[in-house]
Amino acid sequence: MSIATAIRDRDVAELPGRRDEDWRWTDLRGLIRKLPPPSEPFTAGVGDGPFDALAAERRVVVNGRGAEPIEVPRDASSIVAVRFVSRGAGVHIARLNIFLGANARLVLLESYESNGASLSEAALNITLGAGAVVERVVLAQDHAEAVSVSQADVTLASRATFGQTTVASGARRQRLETRVLHPGGQASLRLDGVYLLADKRHSDQTTVVTHAGTDGVTAQLTKGVVRDQARGVFQGRIVVEEGADRTDARMGHHALILSDRAEVDAKPELEIFADEVACAHGNTVGALDEDALFYARQRGMPEDDARALLTEAFIGEVVDRIDHAGAREVVRAWVAERLRG
Repeated sequence: MSIATAIRDRDVAELPGRRDEDWRWTDLRGLIRKLPPPSEPFTAGVGDGPFDALAAERRVVVNGRGAEPIEVPRDASSIVAVRFVSRGAGVHIARLNIFLGANARLVLLESYESNGASLSEAALNITLGAGAVVERVVLAQDHAEAVSVSQADVTLASRATFGQTTVASGARRQRLETRVLHPGGQASLRLDGVYLLADKRHSDQTTVVTHAGTDGVTAQLTKGVVRDQARGVFQGRIVVEEGADRTDARMGHHALILSDRAEVDAKPELEIFADEVACAHGNTVGALDEDALFYARQRGMPEDDARALLTEAFIGEVVDRIDHAGAREVVRAWVAERLRG
């Protein structure tokens, strides 16, 4: 079951749904009764993207068209902004292949945007050579009626470093999925996420990391805030295969629920088939600290400002882990605008 096969066959029964374990909280088959028509080519301007000013190279993929491969040769460096833009209410798929040679470096600044009830899937294949370094920052700000899915398959080589931060505001259904094949060999992985959801928006951050060799490191931290009738989903799975000794893998998910009708579904998992490992996961879901809110108000701060300040501090731990200073400031401003808005 996949969006790609459903679109190809024009059959909603092929969409993933609640009977698929990894999709049970982001049910597309039960939501979509009829597939929209294919998206038309869009030739008008799409304006500026959130990361355009930071990038040496800019790519725009509109309604699934224009996804040219990205290749960074051995020992080279690049900063690339890629915008996945959906215009209209059609259905489309985009495919993007990214390859880094040995010791190459890439800052991938990726954004998603839509202006209507589109159904879109973006599939990325990211391959890192030995010693290559990637920082991927994803900002997903879809239309409230859109259904948007991003699926990234990442393959690391020995000594490679991959850092990722996904930041999402939700949609009718929104899913940001990352699957990483981790070879060990002193390769390092950071997978972070933020979701800020209001109204009836839904966002799903799903990750699967497979440690297949010795001496691998994974650090993962996701934080979310939901209010109104929004729904946040976090699914994180770390698999340590037999023989992947000396793996160090840590996962944390923490969420704030700011209204009675909001919902967070979280499923952190560790599957360990090796003996010599250091692995842990943590998960908390709760409300704002009422004592901290009380002290802020006692010092004359209006309640709305106090709530925004405390929530920014909660999310800020993830934002501060973004290495690229310019991208970090873009995300920090985006978070502050939504929390104080």
